[in-house]
Amino acid sequence: MIELPSRTFVMGTLAFLLCVWLLLFLRLLPISSGFVGWPGPDLTLALVMAWVLRRPDQLSAPVIVLAVMIEDVLLLRPLGLWALIVLLGSEAARRREPRWRDAPFMVEWLRVAILMTGMLLGMRFVQLLFMLPVPALGQVLLQVIATAAAYPLVVFAARWLVGLRRISPAEAL
Repeated sequence: MIELPSRTFVMGTLAFLLCVWLLLFLRLLPISSGFVGWPGPDLTLALVMAWVLRRPDQLSAPVIVLAVMIEDVLLLRPLGLWALIVLLGSEAARRREPRWRDAPFMVEWLRVAILMTGMLLGMRFVQLLFMLPVPALGQVLLQVIATAAAYPLVVFAARWLVGLRRISPAEAL
């Protein structure tokens, strides 16, 4: 018999989608003065990583793809490329989550920063391979640094606003 999804799974998924769509709405607001300096962090990527490493039972792969695919369409990125890379990176983090669960936050932060760097450089490699327009390497590296620097703030905000906490070993079973 098919089992219905649990209430925590549904509420966690809805909370994640609400957060992602709020971040996307704020990103699309025309509040720029016209000067483009440092690129901003990819808060959606940081939120996906934080959610996958805190509550992997609440976030399924199709939900990640849906959220990032909508972001691809609205931000005029190559359709599906970033969604695929985020899916691969988040699933790599999800597979390692039981081993990373007991690590201190600084170690998690370093691992996530390395994973995000690989994801952004992987996207750049695919864009070069298929001769798509490629942003400057300096801008990509600055975005990686900004996203890695914003990760602790995203984790803190998700914990404070949504109540996102690490899964306990009893809940993981």
